[in-house]
Amino acid sequence: MARIVIVGAGVTGLVTAVECALAGHRVTVLDRGSIPSPVSTSFDQHRAIRTFVPDDVDATLGRIAAHRRWLELESLLDTRFYRRVGIVTAWPRALAAVMAGQAVACGLPVETLEPEKLPHLAFADDAVGVLEVDAGVLLATRVLVAAVRWLIEHPLVSLRPNSRVTAVDTGRVCVEGGGTVRADLVLVAEGPWTAELVDVPVRLFRQTMVYLRPPEPLMRWWETAPGAGRLGDDGRAWLLPPGDGTLLKISSDAVCREVESVDSAEPYQDWAEQLLAASVVSDVDRYTVVAVKHCHYAADAVTGGARLTEVAPAVWARAACGGSGFASAPLVAARIVGALGALGEAA
Repeated sequence: MARIVIVGAGVTGLVTAVECALAGHRVTVLDRGSIPSPVSTSFDQHRAIRTFVPDDVDATLGRIAAHRRWLELESLLDTRFYRRVGIVTAWPRALAAVMAGQAVACGLPVETLEPEKLPHLAFADDAVGVLEVDAGVLLATRVLVAAVRWLIEHPLVSLRPNSRVTAVDTGRVCVEGGGTVRADLVLVAEGPWTAELVDVPVRLFRQTMVYLRPPEPLMRWWETAPGAGRLGDDGRAWLLPPGDGTLLKISSDAVCREVESVDSAEPYQDWAEQLLAASVVSDVDRYTVVAVKHCHYAADAVTGGARLTEVAPAVWARAACGGSGFASAPLVAARIVGALGALGEAA
């Protein structure tokens, strides 16, 4: 039995805690706030889960494995948190058949849809949709709450909220106030705050989200609508549909920008107006703006994506990247369980 300390109670930390406990390891989860924490980058109504990565068979196979594990976790945690409504991606007509062919070659069921089949989504001219059937929406907050409930009941797990970590080294984690927690392995998964504790090259991004309520006549249509990407005239916008108590969420790469700190202040209004003008949904003026939110995520400074790195002996760090970081949490957990197993074999 190894001891793992996980710094950060977002989805990566909590799913890794579940998998490590299942493997028989002793787990301590530390977070600077409550567990789960409303300020965690994972704490939101929903996140996309998809399986197909264009032009990358290995990444696609990894996402297929993550998708399979999410289905198993839904059963393990005894909570319905996966809405299998599919994800449609808009592609220029000339590319759509190529993308669909790549997905089919990986064993994924897909459908090609004309824009008329999805009349409330705004496609660019001459674009068609490729629908991934084995994809959809993870109800993010529900995932976190279910994982915490399971972890609280597990005898090998200790959850320590309001425990701000001040330093991390091989074999130990220092907590504000003078406490030290010993560990055989440490995982730092604090999202935007990860770089404060370990030397990882990350860039911090802020993205604006607008949450909408569809007009009453369209509510039934939206409840079974898929998530969607590459929308709008510029092909940079995306949305997650409402359902199970969530709102319609829209955003775009065009409103994603690099910032110095999560605490740097800026107005919401200009970014929200830019997003509402981005042609994400048809007739957006019919929709009610319920909320606007700035979200933050840390990305690897070199690749721009998510990365799991051993930054020191038995000290791992995860620079998570937006929604893809949420959906790939089971893959990170599997790597950490494997690293713990390797430590045991070495001993």
